[in-house]
Amino acid sequence: MTEPHPTVTAFQGFNRLARGALAEVALAVRGAQALDRHAAILVFDDRTGAVVDLDLRGDADAVRRRYALAAPEQPDPARGRGRPKLGVIAREVTLLPRHWDWLATQPGGASAALRRLVEQARLSSGASDAERARRDAAYRVMAALAGDLPGFEDASRALFAKDRTRFEHRLSAWPDDLQAHLIALAFGDARPTSPGA
Repeated sequence: MTEPHPTVTAFQGFNRLARGALAEVALAVRGAQALDRHAAILVFDDRTGAVVDLDLRGDADAVRRRYALAAPEQPDPARGRGRPKLGVIAREVTLLPRHWDWLATQPGGASAALRRLVEQARLSSGASDAERARRDAAYRVMAALAGDLPGFEDASRALFAKDRTRFEHRLSAWPDDLQAHLIALAFGDARPTSPGA
């Protein structure tokens, strides 16, 4: 099962300019900057909340090609270690001697045992990991766009307390696009819990 293609969201001030694939958002940002060279536009990765720097040099076709071809980083097939054709990447792991002793006794060796442990942990904590990732992404965007807005600290506390009702209440005086985006990032949807919240 493949993961959905990542999306990004561009904000011009507190107004959502565009949301979608990187190529289409880059073109929207380019268009907005053509109308106003000094437009304050921030683009955020919807999975992480990190700011995405765009290279908008060249004409629209150049920008479209640059980002339409952007793909997740692939392992380097020239690497000698690991199993690059399977996507296995060799990296350093630091463990205590007793951990290495235990791994040495496991079927398939240390690498196979570590892969099994990681998969078990990933499956058992998948929901809480996803919830934490959404919360962290929402906080990054909130800090970048709304750090100076009234109620920011209270909204942050509500977010990390997982109190959706209080979070939405603290955001209720903020611009609509910003509210909707933060709620969608934090809770996986844009539906308010109560009318006017």
